[in-house]
Amino acid sequence: MVSNIGLVVLILRSSSLHQPMYLLLCNMSINDVFGATIIIPHVLRDLLTPDSQRVIRYMDCVVQAFCVHLHSSASHTVLMIMAFDRYVAICNPLRYATIMTHRMVLVLSVWAWVIPLPLVGILIGLSVRLSRCRWNIVHFSCNNASLFKLSCESVLINNIYGLGYTVVLLGSSIGSVTLTYLRIAMVCLRSKNKTLNRKALQTCATHLAVYAILLVSGFIVIILHRFPQLASHRKVASVMLHVVLPALNALIYGLQIKEVRQRVMALFRKSKVASMDAK
Repeated sequence: MVSNIGLVVLILRSSSLHQPMYLLLCNMSINDVFGATIIIPHVLRDLLTPDSQRVIRYMDCVVQAFCVHLHSSASHTVLMIMAFDRYVAICNPLRYATIMTHRMVLVLSVWAWVIPLPLVGILIGLSVRLSRCRWNIVHFSCNNASLFKLSCESVLINNIYGLGYTVVLLGSSIGSVTLTYLRIAMVCLRSKNKTLNRKALQTCATHLAVYAILLVSGFIVIILHRFPQLASHRKVASVMLHVVLPALNALIYGLQIKEVRQRVMALFRKSKVASMDAK
């Protein structure tokens, strides 16, 4: 929470960081704060509560499941728009300022949040329509699979839509990011400008590292849902996806991006000087 909120405040307060790349990065930090707010307080409460008293109202569970899937979906859409920004910056540098205006940044940000809303709404709605014959959730938080597993009715429609939703989300995410970076790689291979290639490698490697961690964590959770006997392993993978990854995102970008790192170091130096003057 501290690292992500701090990164957003730093970008908004520093006029030198009011560039499309950093403004789009704010979406990722806001999404990570959103995800942490949904999951962490609930998990911390349960850690201090006896097993027999760990309960949640059904509608609260539905809301949490909706927010969990919105957070996961937005993680992909935000990284997609960030990949587009890198594509324009490296492949069309002369037109970058013309294309990536503040209006375009706003449109991309709205798109990243609005597109997942109906997809997640239908996903959760299909589970809510089912009657319930069970009351035990074998997971540390509510999600769509937890909801439809409470029913004894046929969940064929849920499985079909859930599979389609996953294919569309991951297919568009993996496809767009792959095509974007293949194009960037081709431009860098043809370019003789070592400075451009080094800067491209630095910013793209950061983005790809975050994307790879997100993708691997997500795939592990999806696969482990098919094996009930591995419920404890699924919980560990989910913790990494919802707790560890948001913390890593801010640290990776904060340490890897030169401009952000310089601003953070400048703030620490000012704080140190002020402390010494006070003494």
